[in-house]
Amino acid sequence: MRLHPSLVQSLGRQAARDPEDWEQTFRQMALFDLAEDMKLGFLLAYYRNFAIPSGSDTLVTNGEIPARPLKRSFDTAIVIYELIANGLDSGRGRQMTALLNRVHRHVPGSDEDYLYVLMTLLVVPMRWTQRHGWRKPTQTERDAAIRFFTELGSRMHISNIPATFDEAEVFFDDYESRRVGPSPAGRALMKATVEVFQSMQPRVLHPLTRLMIGTMLDDARLTEALGLPRSTWWSRVVLDAGLAVRNEIRRHTPLRAEPSFRSGQPLTPVYPHGYQLADVGPLNVMSARHRSN
Repeated sequence: MRLHPSLVQSLGRQAARDPEDWEQTFRQMALFDLAEDMKLGFLLAYYRNFAIPSGSDTLVTNGEIPARPLKRSFDTAIVIYELIANGLDSGRGRQMTALLNRVHRHVPGSDEDYLYVLMTLLVVPMRWTQRHGWRKPTQTERDAAIRFFTELGSRMHISNIPATFDEAEVFFDDYESRRVGPSPAGRALMKATVEVFQSMQPRVLHPLTRLMIGTMLDDARLTEALGLPRSTWWSRVVLDAGLAVRNEIRRHTPLRAEPSFRSGQPLTPVYPHGYQLADVGPLNVMSARHRSN
């Protein structure tokens, strides 16, 4: 059996890497080899939080997402990608972890709630990539991912973090089985952030955005909770066919030489000229931070 060129290149990179360098393994996966699918997975993880009524009520009361949906969505992505790109213990990584801890002080919730949010960032992107990526994550990459989020969680003072990916999936599925449900707040948050996904798509696809998101979520409980259209047989066929074509092209294309994210890079439309770390975060937290400096 002849392997696709990109697969040979990707697995070769991994084989040459120190198996103990979990942070670099995760960085390579998220910013280079599987960057497109990890990005989609993080976006879907963000949306899932709106399907938890207690959490969505808090987010609406906080006011940041309804007032500034694009900024909040981009800032959430910036935080996680700053941590991945620069490392948890880098200067920029420590600033982002400090920001996360400050934000949590403004968001009431239980330890289980905080753990769920953390696990969405692990489980959802890895499941999406396992099912839809141009290649499946390797066991080394899965181990690196769980180690990354375990280390991040410990810096955020989150307890009872699962030790393996299988345990993370069990916690994640159990939490959602008990907590997912419709709420006016969750639907309002989803409506406010649909434009974020639209900003990533050609204008001709904008009328189909809600159905596309519902099809990618592929879960009737979530679409009902978020007020999204359920996937249809034809929307699933279109999604699967589009991804199949993309993946076949991807397997014959050299791996990206440049990362999908660079610190401070322009991010249209929120940061068209780039950003400083001081720009990132909810305005109430940013104001408190400036007053303390």
